[in-house]
Formats: sequence, C-alpha cells, structure tokens
Amino acid sequence: MPLPFLTAERTFETTAESALPYDDPDRWRRPYRPGPWRVGLAALVLLLASFVLFAAVLTALTGSPVDAGVVLGLGLAIVVGALRLLRMGVWVSRRGLRRTGFLGTRTVPWTRVVSVRTVQQPVRWLGLPRTVQGQALAFVRKDRRPEDTPPLLTTHGLDFLGRPMAFDRAADAVEAWAAEYGGR
Repeated sequence: MPLPFLTAERTFETTAESALPYDDPDRWRRPYRPGPWRVGLAALVLLLASFVLFAAVLTALTGSPVDAGVVLGLGLAIVVGALRLLRMGVWVSRRGLRRTGFLGTRTVPWTRVVSVRTVQQPVRWLGLPRTVQGQALAFVRKDRRPEDTPPLLTTHGLDFLGRPMAFDRAADAVEAWAAEYGGR
C-alpha cells in the first residue's frame, strides 16, 4: 500500500494557517495553539489529579465512603482546573473578541473594539508580578480608557514564552479578525 505523503517523491505539503473555506466564522476559535508552558503545567496538574483519584479509590476500598467522596471531589476539581487552564486564552469569532481567564470569561463585540495593535511595553513574565520588556497585543474599547484594558497576548505569557514567531502569527491573526469584523 503506497503512502505518498511519506515518500521522497513528493514534497511535504504544509497546511495553511488560515481558516478553511468551510469553517464557520460564527464558531469561537483560538487563533493560535496553546504554548508548551501551558500544556506542560496542565500535564503536571493532571498527573497530580491521577494520584488524588488513585487515593480516592484506595480510600473507598479501605476507609469510609464519605472520605472517599471528599477525595474524589478534590480530584475532580483538580481535573476541572487543568482543563480550564488549557481553555484560557483569546478566542475570536464573527461576534467579537473573547478573553477566557481561569475563573471568568469576558466577551467584547467587535462594534465596541476601536483598535487592536501590537505595542512594545513592559509585560508580566508568565503572569507573575515581575515585569520584563516585551511585546503585547493591546486593544482599545469604546467604553474604556486604553490604560484600563489589560493586553490580550504578551510575548512572555504561558503561550508565547520563547516563541516570538508564534506571538507574531497570533497577533497578526487577531488583528486581521479585528480589521475584518471591527466597525460593523
């Protein structure tokens, strides 16, 4: 059985970063992939969750059902936290711009977005209080001052630390969505 995509006769075909023509622009999509820091941290949290869930099984076999239920609830909360960590980020659709945080999600319709641009400024390193010089994707809303709005993406966040080209592609994609659907 020939596998032409693995042979040396043909060049490897790369897929375009743009959306496919049959993709629905009304679906919320993240215009970038989660970074290795975010995925690695979520993997470690899921590893912790596996130990807690195993402890829940052992507690159910040897202890009281109430204690096992408490440990099971803790394990499930850790799994939900890891999944929420992976879900964090910036999402776009035809309806607007959505920033998903760990505890909450905020959606801004494109009609309230004045501009989206990349700026050079001090940014937080991995979300910690320490700041370093970097780039940020800032957006200005009609109903707020520019300094009241935190940046959407930064070069030193969980998704783009050590990946400046990925930040540039993501910033360009969000700016393109803003140019296409903003001002409607």
